[in-house]
Amino acid sequence: MATLVLTLIGDDRAGLVNAVAEVVARHGGNWERSQMAELAGKFAGIVLVTVPDDSVDTLVAALEPLHGMLDIMAQPGAVELDVIAPGARRFALDLVGTDRPGIVREITDVLAAHAVNIDTLRTETRDAPMSGGRLFEAAAMLEVPASTDIGALRVALEKLANELMVDITLDTGV
Repeated sequence: MATLVLTLIGDDRAGLVNAVAEVVARHGGNWERSQMAELAGKFAGIVLVTVPDDSVDTLVAALEPLHGMLDIMAQPGAVELDVIAPGARRFALDLVGTDRPGIVREITDVLAAHAVNIDTLRTETRDAPMSGGRLFEAAAMLEVPASTDIGALRVALEKLANELMVDITLDTGV
């Protein structure tokens, strides 16, 4: 079996995921994993599919007519599911606080300085109850290398939380 990573992007509308799923299924493919989102009228997704080796070219060609509805990039290659570096640990990071420009850059600066990989990141802003301002919320799944000093990472995140006046939690129970 061959593995393909499909990257999808286009204007959001009903039936986009189904159109791709039908092509994958018609070529004997299996939809292994995906992450998809709609934001501001745009749809984006990434899909990991496996397909019989002799169906790769025909599957990729069969996706071509979907262009115009979706831009699809198919990348064949050896992909392992749920790969985590030896000795690495998974953590969940949650942040809530008053929104301001640059907050994502400042958080990712700290994570990058500690060689932390962001597996997933979800952010949003919303009206803050009672204060009339905007709240920023972030939830991330992190892969922290075995060589990273967790204590130093926590100290750096706590320092940043104080500077930004936000609440940051780092959960090791993932």
